Amino acid sequence: MLIQEYTTSWTLNFQCIKTILADALTGIAVSFEHVGSTAVPGLAAKPIIDIDIILANRKDFESIKEKLAQIGYYHNGDQGIADREVFKRTGTLTLHNVLDRIAHHLYVCPAESEELKRHLLFRNYLRSNKQASNEYQQLKQQLAEEANHDRKLYAQLKEEKAFIESILAKANE
Repeated sequence: MLIQEYTTSWTLNFQCIKTILADALTGIAVSFEHVGSTAVPGLAAKPIIDIDIILANRKDFESIKEKLAQIGYYHNGDQGIADREVFKRTGTLTLHNVLDRIAHHLYVCPAESEELKRHLLFRNYLRSNKQASNEYQQLKQQLAEEANHDRKLYAQLKEEKAFIESILAKANE
C-alpha cells in the first residue's frame, strides 16, 4: 500500500536517523528537521521519512558531503530545486541496521534556503490546521487509488493537483 495510516514510529525513526547523522557530522554547525507528511501527527503518508539537514554555513557543504559519504551516502545534486541538495544511500557498504532499513529522503539545505522555508511552512501549517491536514490526507488516498499505488504516477498526479502550492499560499496569508 502506497499510503499508510499515521504511526508514531515515524517520529522514532526520524530520531534514530538523526542521532546517527548528528554523530557523523560532529563538529559541523547543522540542525535537523523532520519534514514531509510523516512529520504531521495523524496524517496518513508514504512511509518514507523526509529529513532536512540545515547547514548554518555554506562553506561547510563539502565537509558534510565527505562525512555523509563515509556513512554510505552519495550526493545526487539538487534535482532541479535550488538550495536543496539530495543525498541517497550508495548500497555499496555493508548494510547499516538503521540507515538501510528505514526508508528516508535526505536533503541538505542552507539555513536561508527557500525550499527549506517551504518544507517548514507546509509542515507547520498542516500540524496546526486539522481541516487542511484532513483534506490533504483525503487527496493523497484518492490519488494513490487513481495511480493504482504506482509511486511515480502518484507523484505526478499530486503535482498536477497543486495542493501543496495551495496550502503554502494559505500559510503565507
